[in-house]
This record gives sequence, structure tokens and C-alpha cells, in this order.
Amino acid sequence: MEALGPHSAIPADARGAAIALGNFDGVHRGHQAVIMSARAVADARGVALGAAVFEPHPRRFFQPDLPPFRLQTTRQRANALAELGVNEVFEIGFDAALAQSTDRQFAERVLRDLLGVAHVSVGADFRFGKGRMGDASSLTTLGAELGFTVAAVAPVKDGQGKVSSSAIRAAIAGGAMDKAAAMLGRPWAIEGEVQRGFSRGTDFGFPTANLTLGDYVRPRLGIYAVRVDLGDGVLLPGVASVGVNPTVGALPDPVLEAHLFDFSGDLYGKRIEVELITFLRGEDKFADVEALKAQMRQDVIDARSALAKAN
Repeated sequence: MEALGPHSAIPADARGAAIALGNFDGVHRGHQAVIMSARAVADARGVALGAAVFEPHPRRFFQPDLPPFRLQTTRQRANALAELGVNEVFEIGFDAALAQSTDRQFAERVLRDLLGVAHVSVGADFRFGKGRMGDASSLTTLGAELGFTVAAVAPVKDGQGKVSSSAIRAAIAGGAMDKAAAMLGRPWAIEGEVQRGFSRGTDFGFPTANLTLGDYVRPRLGIYAVRVDLGDGVLLPGVASVGVNPTVGALPDPVLEAHLFDFSGDLYGKRIEVELITFLRGEDKFADVEALKAQMRQDVIDARSALAKAN
């Protein structure tokens, strides 16, 4: 699979695909339904399956000072799309010109002229164009004129309502990792390059792999049972803290510090992915370091138990 960035030229052999169109932040079960709609058309017509996404996220473009909210990095999104059989990911550059485009201009310039799509699948509530003027109905009309078909896919619902990125963000912010995983179809995970910290965990007997949170939505601060993907099929159990370390000197921004069970090795500079499986407890400030170390030992026990139940 090839990811074609906002400023990449679209090669001739990537045109003519059946695409799923949207932000797809999270590639959750609702997004998966849209992609499966496009996949059915791609298979029936013998064309490539593509996904067209916006980069940066329109929400970030219109509200640049908005707190972090992403569910995935672009790398994670591309990987999730590839697992669903997507052949091409088209990253549509979202800028002032695109934001001011009418629905017709978007359909003509992006879908017909740039991508040359054969088919477009969108969520039934998809909106596009200046002031959100376009919807699935207008896109269907435009597609009939411009030479591509359109399918509008109904929302996916669970017992709590519509599966959406907003609902997943709310679950993560509340520490409801099982609820988030049910909507995503997989555990929510933070990926990044392991950074050097203050080595306090090592000093306490619990060495950690530290990740910055970047533009990820902030999970509830506290302790989690986790699984850590080191790549090449290596998935290890562990326990992680997401917080500012109030006992030993508060940090300006939360960080993720993951302790891998029964592991020794140097992970500095390595890209890893940490799946947050179960929220165990909130972040606390302890009276002294010894009290903190005692709780860390208990956290390891609790995390092992939670992971055994999750498995």
C-alpha cells in the first residue's frame, strides 16, 4: 500500500479507484463499514480500493489552538487501512483554498480531476465544501454528472448509540478502555519513539519506555495495564503510567511511561506502540518515595491480573 501525501502527484495507475472518503481518525467500526462499502464496489468492478483522508485534520485547520484530540497518528491510520485491504491512501491537503471550495468545486477538482475516482463511499452524515454545504445527497447528484457513483453508509450503532470518534475520545478521557476498544474494534494504542527520561523508574526497580503524547487525545491520567508492541510480532505485557509524576516533581505535560514485564534491553530511539487495555487507578501524589514504590509493586500485580482477565 502506498500513502500519497497532500503534495504528491497522483500516478496514473492510482486513478480510477473505488474510494472511502472521510477523516477516518481511529478507523473505528463506523469507518470500517464505509471502507467495506467501497471494497465491495472495488471487488465487483475489478478496480483498486482507496481511502481519501484530509491532512491536516480539518478540525485542526479551523481550530489551531484546540487541545490534542487525535486517536491515531497518520502512520497508525495507514496501517489500519491497509489491514482492511486498502491499496492506496490519498492524503488530501486541507488548506484555505480547499476550505473555501464549494461542493461542486471539491467534486470536480479533487474527486474527478485529481483522483479520477470510479466510486465514492461516505458516511451518511458526511458534509463537505464551504460552510459544510455539501452532503451525501449532493455528492450523489454531482457524481452522476461527473462520472462516479456514490454510496452513503448508515452509522454503526452499539448499545450506547452511534459509534463515532467523539464517543471514543470521551471513553478514553474517562478511562473506559473496554468501551473505546469495542467501538474501535481493537485496543486503543499510543505509538512513538522511546525517549530518554529521568531514569527514576530504573532507580526504583521499574525501568520504563517513555513516550510523549503529541497530538493524541489525553487519556485519563493514571495507571493502566498495557500490551507493548515492539514490532516483528513481539507483543509484551506491562503496566504504564500516563501522567505528570506529582510525587517526584510534576512535569509540564503528561507522558506515558511503560514498564514491560520480564524484559531487559535498550529501547531508546525505537518506535513502539502501547495498547492501553485496562485503567487501574488514578494518578496520586504519595507521601514519600517508599510509599510510591510500594504502590508500584501493587500496580504490577494488578496489571498482570487485569491482562489475564482481558486475554
